[in-house]
Amino acid sequence: MTSPLFTRVAIVGFGLIGSSIARCVAEYPGLAKDVVCIDRSQTVCDRVMELGIAAAASTDPALVATADLVVLATPIGAFADLGAIIGPHLAPGTILTDVGSVKQSVVRDIGPHVPDGVHFVPGHPLAGTEHSGPDAGFASLFKDRWCILTPVPDSDAAAVEKLAAFWRGCGSQIELMEPGHHDRVLAITSHLPHLIAYTIVGTATDLEEHLKSEVIRFSASGFRDFTRIAASDPVMWRDIFLNNREAVLEVIQRFTEDLTALQRAIRWGEGEKLEELFTRTRAIRRSIIDAKQA
Repeated sequence: MTSPLFTRVAIVGFGLIGSSIARCVAEYPGLAKDVVCIDRSQTVCDRVMELGIAAAASTDPALVATADLVVLATPIGAFADLGAIIGPHLAPGTILTDVGSVKQSVVRDIGPHVPDGVHFVPGHPLAGTEHSGPDAGFASLFKDRWCILTPVPDSDAAAVEKLAAFWRGCGSQIELMEPGHHDRVLAITSHLPHLIAYTIVGTATDLEEHLKSEVIRFSASGFRDFTRIAASDPVMWRDIFLNNREAVLEVIQRFTEDLTALQRAIRWGEGEKLEELFTRTRAIRRSIIDAKQA
């Protein structure tokens, strides 16, 4: 990139994703001239300035008026109120996007507050860790990961491509999806695994005290992986499940049926069925590795 795509990026909510975007802008000059932070916590704003990852940090949402790209990176449960707050301050020509894991609710909650002349292009980078806060971000978070953009029917094509170029500059691969399709896909690839992880770790904490201590002491790699997933931001995941409830409930039902069939195979000693399942799922893991998503 010979000149920056954007003059200023305003990031609303400076957790893992928001602070990682800021670090991308700092590391790759072609993305934007600078970044500003907007967060309801003055403590977060102060820490952002201490880290030197934004040109300015404020609790005042009016700061979005200075940006030509605004990224909403708060938990999606706050979006309805957030849209009403920042909408009047958005400048014409600005691209407004987000990083939420559910897209239909984002369109529902933000869409009505987008002024004429502002380009609304919802998005979702498929990247993250169990850590949160402005210290958790790093510039390589999005490298070789997918970023799904879910344009609304009246999204400006040039704005969609400009935002796609921004995410490519962060290292992401781009896919366009309809919001409802996105939510169904993520229900199985992301939301259900997190729900299972929370449930398994919750079951372990409900064990008798002497067993609980041994579970922690002798955790094998599988359980450790579940605890990593279950350590994710509880507010963010509460909002995800509540805002994608139909798709999540559908995949839970499918999973429950498959789990019942597996339970039956174990009970009746049906080794061939177990081996068939494990062989098939092993191939899926290899496909994910081949796609460089693991």
